[in-house]
Amino acid sequence: MTSENIQEQLTTPVKSLWLVFPAKVFSYLFHPLFIPTYFFLYLVYRFPFLFTDISVYQLKLKVFSVFWMTAFFPAFAVFLLYKLKFASSIYLRTAKERIAPYIITMFFYWWMYYLSKNMTNQPEALQYFYFGIFISTSIGLVINNFIKISLHGIAMGSLLAAMILLSFFYQTPMGMAISITALLTGMVATSRLIVSDHTTQEVYAGLLLGIGCQLIGYFFAM
Repeated sequence: MTSENIQEQLTTPVKSLWLVFPAKVFSYLFHPLFIPTYFFLYLVYRFPFLFTDISVYQLKLKVFSVFWMTAFFPAFAVFLLYKLKFASSIYLRTAKERIAPYIITMFFYWWMYYLSKNMTNQPEALQYFYFGIFISTSIGLVINNFIKISLHGIAMGSLLAAMILLSFFYQTPMGMAISITALLTGMVATSRLIVSDHTTQEVYAGLLLGIGCQLIGYFFAM
């Protein structure tokens, strides 16, 4: 072992297990692919009157379809890329490996936006949310050529902005829900700095992109 390697080990901060373990848990629980499902579930919980025209069984199918289209299929596509040796890991650690998943996810987000816009039994708030995450994914694909922007940052920024806009759209006080979402956003962003190789600029860029694209979605899709 050279003196340079010894010096590098001495100067590299050791991350405590008490920080790494919860950081990994938050990273998995609030994976970007789960955020659309969480947002939909909150709509069901907070605004049940939006779903009074369908049965309980149909509502369960809707929840399942959201998870199926926005989480399962994109995740399965990543798994196939990994098995076909187009990616060295399912964690997509390099910017190059993220290009195909970006494109695949864009397709599904656009399809969900199309359904929310053209199907009468969909809550209107889903239009700006899906449009916003579609735009953020599209712009994220471009930015990915320059920096490895944080996908968790984009997702949590989108969720935080969507919750605030939801309160404005339905003219309903949601202070507690927004505060919890803001806290979770900070915790997830901190977790990515602990357990990933993202820089603070990449995480902040993701948060700002997610927030900005939800604002664009709200003013242009509604």
